[in-house]
Amino acid sequence: MSDAAPQDTPGPPKRRRDASATRQAILSAAVAAFTRYGYDGVGVRDIAQSAGVTAMLINRYFGSKEQLFAEAVDAAFAPRTVIAGTGAALAGETARTLVARTAPEAEELGPFLLMLRSAANPRAAQIMREAITRHAGRHLNEELSGAGAGIRAELMLSLQAGVWLLRSVLGTPALSEGPPEDLAQHIEALFQVLVTPCAAE
Repeated sequence: MSDAAPQDTPGPPKRRRDASATRQAILSAAVAAFTRYGYDGVGVRDIAQSAGVTAMLINRYFGSKEQLFAEAVDAAFAPRTVIAGTGAALAGETARTLVARTAPEAEELGPFLLMLRSAANPRAAQIMREAITRHAGRHLNEELSGAGAGIRAELMLSLQAGVWLLRSVLGTPALSEGPPEDLAQHIEALFQVLVTPCAAE
């Protein structure tokens, strides 16, 4: 047997920490948690456990639960969940999309649930107002020209939220059981009123 010192053999390569992937995992876990439980119903430790990280790491990436919530809301509200079409097609396509997305067999609308379950907290409500203005509100304001565009845009959003609440959450009979084609036509007519600027007095 040789007395020569054994040569160093390289071990397995160290796994490089992917900060971007870790941050995204935290954000995804936060969106899911806040959607299910609301702002007041979940803590940073719960989100950390779901994401497979420590609460300290969440604070390093996001600073606080409030900032994590703000980024989760922004991620949830940025995609166009219901608003569809542009120009002359806006009212009709949005109405049909709303009916399809609130059907009994449809997938839950996460942004609406997040909003409903977090609205009781004043700071959370403020964060969501800002996100609505930044995303859906901005898109509708760009589409709705003329006087009162801001009011008409928010009325369109309130109609969407109301239909979702009564049809998907409460399941009122006329909205949840009525023919989808008829429902879409009625909603389109309401949207069309809001798309059209009021005549100048």
